[in-house]
Amino acid sequence: MINPKSIYILGLSAFYHDSAACLIKDGCIVAAAQEERFTRKKHDDSFPTQAVAYCLTYAGITITDITYVAFYEKPFIKFERLLLTYLSYAPEGVLSFLKAMPVWLKEKIFMKSLIQAKLGYSGDIIFPEHHESHAASAFFPSPFKEAAIITFDGVGEWTTTSWGWGKDNHIELAHEIQFPHSLGLLYSAFTYYLGFRVNSGEYKLMGLAPYGQPRYTDIIRRELVDIKEDGSFRLNMEYFNYPVGLTMTKERFHQLFDMSPREPEGELTQKHMDIAASIQQVTEEIMLKTVHHVYKETGLDHLCLAGGVALNCVGNGKILEQTPFKNIWIQPAAGDSGGALGAAFFVWHQCLKQARQTDGINDVQQGSLLGPDVKEGVKELADSQGWIYEYLSDDVLPGRIADLVEQQNVIGLCQGRMEFGPRALGSRSIIGDARSETMQSILNLKVKFRESFRPFAPAVLRERVSEYFDMDCDSPYMLLVAPVRKEKRLDDHAGDTLFGIERLRFKRSLIPAVTHVDYSARVQTVDEKRNPVFYRIIKEFDRRTGCGVVINTSFNIRGEPIVCTAADAYRCFMCTDMDYLLVGQYLFERLKQPNQGKYRKEDITTLLD
Repeated sequence: MINPKSIYILGLSAFYHDSAACLIKDGCIVAAAQEERFTRKKHDDSFPTQAVAYCLTYAGITITDITYVAFYEKPFIKFERLLLTYLSYAPEGVLSFLKAMPVWLKEKIFMKSLIQAKLGYSGDIIFPEHHESHAASAFFPSPFKEAAIITFDGVGEWTTTSWGWGKDNHIELAHEIQFPHSLGLLYSAFTYYLGFRVNSGEYKLMGLAPYGQPRYTDIIRRELVDIKEDGSFRLNMEYFNYPVGLTMTKERFHQLFDMSPREPEGELTQKHMDIAASIQQVTEEIMLKTVHHVYKETGLDHLCLAGGVALNCVGNGKILEQTPFKNIWIQPAAGDSGGALGAAFFVWHQCLKQARQTDGINDVQQGSLLGPDVKEGVKELADSQGWIYEYLSDDVLPGRIADLVEQQNVIGLCQGRMEFGPRALGSRSIIGDARSETMQSILNLKVKFRESFRPFAPAVLRERVSEYFDMDCDSPYMLLVAPVRKEKRLDDHAGDTLFGIERLRFKRSLIPAVTHVDYSARVQTVDEKRNPVFYRIIKEFDRRTGCGVVINTSFNIRGEPIVCTAADAYRCFMCTDMDYLLVGQYLFERLKQPNQGKYRKEDITTLLD
């Protein structure tokens, strides 16, 4: 009997933020990656040419083998929204209009023709709606047979927030909030106001919030956003400039807080921190009210989340802790890049009506390790460049790395397949000793070259997570924040009298390098199935020290995408004060490397944010 030909579906997202490609074969994810990892341009929004090439090469196919291409939104409807918005605000926004229209009229609106031309593809192209792609990315890879779905985002075509449900191989979005009323854009407006880059600095705002007090929540609720009990909301657009302007906020917004927008590298004051704390609290309020309402309306036990706001892991932690849902699953690439994956799954299940198998426990995201592998060619590359290395066998590697971490070294890991999504999960990570009082400052200032207030995440053995944190569930994608257990905290409350960045000086727990100033931590649970090498390293560190936690931060410096290849990793390694680099099974010690003066952090990127 001749086997039927496999169905390959190529999902794409492009042109707005974090373009990406995803390939699925007969309903299984083969490969996925963001374009930025190949071009080395952070948040690259160009057509994902190199990401597509990687997916096809990894699968061993060509574009002629693709059955369907799925683009993650409907360009004509998005263009309609832009035109109607500009018309409704005219003559205001003429500069923004003149800036936006050429690229739309040249490329974006004719997406079908562009895809055909860029890929040399002549088959079927399907365009789900933006939030359908988000919802599909949340539900279809999840372990649940049936679940409620919420998408929190900036804006798609018109929709900014939606909710519905999924069952078996079908999703349905029943309710939505439309532009310009957007939780994502509200949060981005404050990101801009506090001097961080929109669409990339929101996580900085979230990290800054615990240094402040929510003194401005009443002002935000009274003047900026009207929040209803069901989580729906309306923004007062007299304060916002984002619909047609080149900035996010208006002068009236600045007057409300009696302060001009902070310059990107300007001083961070206590007032900035208090404003960050306030908008974070308001965001959590909207998220929680929405989730409570959706639970009441659906009566389902499980919840799936996607959209850029679903990367707000503090809010996610509150959802897990304070709402009736028994389990939540969040798409690791919750932003626009994950739309490529969602669009592909939407075609497979929703359009082609293909069955979906779930066991209620395991997702099909494969640990989100869906990018290029580094297992081949490391020795040849190192030898050709004259790099000095030590080969570590399988039985030696975990103990050797664990010893180096215990000796207070900072180590870059470039292992196996690269992560899909914004979080490094042990394959493209920098690790260190979570017990160190100085490691947080060392990593921020000497390795990452970033703001000193930024927290680091703990990677903890799954079987020991409840010993360290107030949670006992899987968090493999670093998308949940939980408190450090009281037993691991220190009783000295001297730090409670400090304010702002001064609070960093206070040792709060037995794992101070990953304990934020409010005793919280963005937890990644590590198990042997998803990432065996990383698990074995932490397991050995635990055996030697009695501590089942290490620091895990992404392998990049500020302004640079996470490293992809062995060459990327080595270049980044040599431009920092990292001590060691492990690529596959090859260990590099920085002080032994040749031509050390050759490498400068400016050579990695000029796009510092």
